[in-house]
Amino acid sequence: MGDTNTMDPAVSAASNRVRSNSARAVRKKALSKTIRDTREMLTTEDGISIAFDKDLIFAHARNIRAASIVLPTLTVLIGFISVAWLNYFWVLTWLVCALLSQSLVIVLNGRLLRERPSKPEDVARWRRNLICGDLLCGIVWSTYMIIPETASSMSLPVFSFATLLIVVAIYSFAAAPVFVGMLSITAPITMALFLKFSLNKTPEEVMMAGLFAAAQLLFILVARQVRDALVRLFETRAEKDVLIVDLEEAKSISEDSRRRAEEANLAKSRFLATMSHELRTPLNAILGFSEVIKEELLGPLENPSYKEYVTDIHSSGQHLLNLINEILDLSRIEAGKYELAEDAVYLFDIVEDCQTLMQLRAKSKDLTVQINGEENMPRMWADERAIRQIVLNLMSNAIKFTPRGGEIMVNVGWTSGGGQYISVQDNGPGIPEEEIPVVLSQFGQGSISIKSAEQGTGLGLPIVQALVNMHGGTFDLKSKLRAGTRVTVSLPRNRVMEALAPLEAIASQSVASVSGQRIVARKTA
Repeated sequence: MGDTNTMDPAVSAASNRVRSNSARAVRKKALSKTIRDTREMLTTEDGISIAFDKDLIFAHARNIRAASIVLPTLTVLIGFISVAWLNYFWVLTWLVCALLSQSLVIVLNGRLLRERPSKPEDVARWRRNLICGDLLCGIVWSTYMIIPETASSMSLPVFSFATLLIVVAIYSFAAAPVFVGMLSITAPITMALFLKFSLNKTPEEVMMAGLFAAAQLLFILVARQVRDALVRLFETRAEKDVLIVDLEEAKSISEDSRRRAEEANLAKSRFLATMSHELRTPLNAILGFSEVIKEELLGPLENPSYKEYVTDIHSSGQHLLNLINEILDLSRIEAGKYELAEDAVYLFDIVEDCQTLMQLRAKSKDLTVQINGEENMPRMWADERAIRQIVLNLMSNAIKFTPRGGEIMVNVGWTSGGGQYISVQDNGPGIPEEEIPVVLSQFGQGSISIKSAEQGTGLGLPIVQALVNMHGGTFDLKSKLRAGTRVTVSLPRNRVMEALAPLEAIASQSVASVSGQRIVARKTA
């Protein structure tokens, strides 16, 4: 009894596809949500989107947390110095209220950073809470200006002007991300100082009130610029996120397309493998029996038309078999299953063998095939069958499209980079320049080929290109209308096999080097 845990490969593949499709569906759903959320960040309301509003209140909270030590310390210092001019009890009361309000604002912003709300209604609620906290803090700071004086001195207005200007500057930059919050905390301070100094009506205090108001306007402009710069930064980040998400989406689509292409390629390979067997078996019978009948091996044919029909059947079967072989060769190359059986080969010898094979076809069209090249060129490390197929395809194309009485020139030689090349040139009708990409594509045929009586499959040149690429070589086709076509296949220098020195010469060099070392040793001794 077989192992019950063994699963049928088809069932296993189907289950793997189901799991893969489910995982892709989950990824696509998450990706769509990310795209929707990210694009909403770019949809603004009153100049700033909800997502940017959330980022701004987070920036406000971080700034306040960063100033959580500086501001209380500055408040305590101001309170201790103010005792010299102001009532001690009221200064202490103001100091306690100021520290409590600052602590409330710091705790509120810290809680915001911990909770990190994401819903629009939560963000709006937290924004209102921050503004209320800032307003409370600003009102407490403004009460500093109404503390009763115990000693009248010009130093007190100067001290109040300097300290409150520093406080307004700190809060202007710390609360700049939430512009309304910045106004809530600085406007009460500015208004209280401006009113007190203006009511005193001394020239010095009136001038300081005007300077403080001007400074407040400057801080407002700077805070607005800081807020706008943050918004632009958030917009840039959001656009970058959108691009990243788009790239992920494109990557997902590309992977899906690649998977489908691989499945289609696998299905194609299976189909070709099956059809190869199913078509070649009856084709071999057709070719064999038609050749027996054509040659009249079992007796003469009474009707001469039968012999003509059998000849057509044999040639059509041969054409179909060649087509199947070319399709299978190209599919194996594309699937990466075509393995090169590399060996040391002479290009010139392969070209001569191919000329012999094609000589009969050339003579039938009264064509002259000439070979030029150096016979003593070193060997190349290449697949002899592939090189032979390259040369046969090129010569077959040249014979097919060269008019009767034409000439075909096959050259074998050195490339400028130290490699070797094979070129096949004919004086046929040539190929229009705009049709060259069509000719080089699979099943592509130019206008001259379509009009010709000898139409091919359109796979010869694609197979040649694929085999040349597998050898690391280059393929070049140059053609001029009514002047002919020249196809050059070049193999790289690293495939040229350099001739090694004879063993006798190597041995004599070794003996000479050893004797030279002994002579040097004797002289040294």
